[in-house]
Amino acid sequence: MHRSAQRNQHQQRAGQAGGSGRGRRLLVGAAAVPVLLMAAACSSDSDSASGSGGDATQQQKPGASASASASPSESAVRAAAYAELPDACSVFSKETLKDLVPEGTKSGKAINDGEANVSGDCRWTSLDNNGVKGSQYRWLSVSLLLLQSDQARGAGDERAHEQYEKKVAEAKAADGAKNVESEPVTGTGDEATLVRYDLKKDEGSFKQQTVVARVENVVVTLDYNGAGLAGDKTPDADDLVKDAKSAAKEAVAAVTEANEGKKAGSSASASASAGSSSAKTKAAVSNSDADSDSDADSDSDADSDSNPVKKSSSSSRKS
Repeated sequence: MHRSAQRNQHQQRAGQAGGSGRGRRLLVGAAAVPVLLMAAACSSDSDSASGSGGDATQQQKPGASASASASPSESAVRAAAYAELPDACSVFSKETLKDLVPEGTKSGKAINDGEANVSGDCRWTSLDNNGVKGSQYRWLSVSLLLLQSDQARGAGDERAHEQYEKKVAEAKAADGAKNVESEPVTGTGDEATLVRYDLKKDEGSFKQQTVVARVENVVVTLDYNGAGLAGDKTPDADDLVKDAKSAAKEAVAAVTEANEGKKAGSSASASASAGSSSAKTKAAVSNSDADSDSDADSDSDADSDSNPVKKSSSSSRKS
């Protein structure tokens, strides 16, 4: 009996100890749950903050890129290589004039009142009069057009290329032209084209040669024609073509020589030139397009009496 009572007491104590242990474990487990929940919440907040921060960073990147793309250095227009034009009446040597217009070496005359460093032109005429035996007529002209770089219109050489193509097209479409031919001319600036054709007039049969050349941001247009008048023979067209090509090359070289050591050289200079308040630059920008559209017409009108070929082309464009 005594031993049985002792065993019961031990069992009761063990049960109480076990119960209190389980209670402690339950309390510890219950306390752990909020801790885990708090840790999960912090982790979620941290991820959310990290995600929003990442989004903010990503949102800033396009803005930074746009700002970079709008930087002045990237939007600046390339500087024009040439800034000056030679006097159009001085681009040919005396030997060239004597060969092409033998009776008119001293007859150089500006066709229009061009603006300095924007446009210029000159013409020479020659009539070798042999009386009843007939006469040989020659007409030579050169036109120079400089196009500056412009922030809105583009680089000078690109603008000059557009004018070059326009003038070649005009030469091919001359009114009354027969047997029109064209060919590239090498060794004359950056690009050059010869347009040749025949033109029958009351005065005689004319052989017309037009060479349009571009060197950097300058366009050079040379016209050379000849005819046999009063029954004289028509000049050989191939000889006139050869003379025209040689004269065009000389005119282009004169433009290059006038600008030696005066090239702009950097895009920064181009930007400054485009935004400059210089009267010379403003004049070039405001007048170059007007000159390019009207120089052929004004040249023709000024010389229509002395050059039947030009007179015909002028009438066509006006109509």
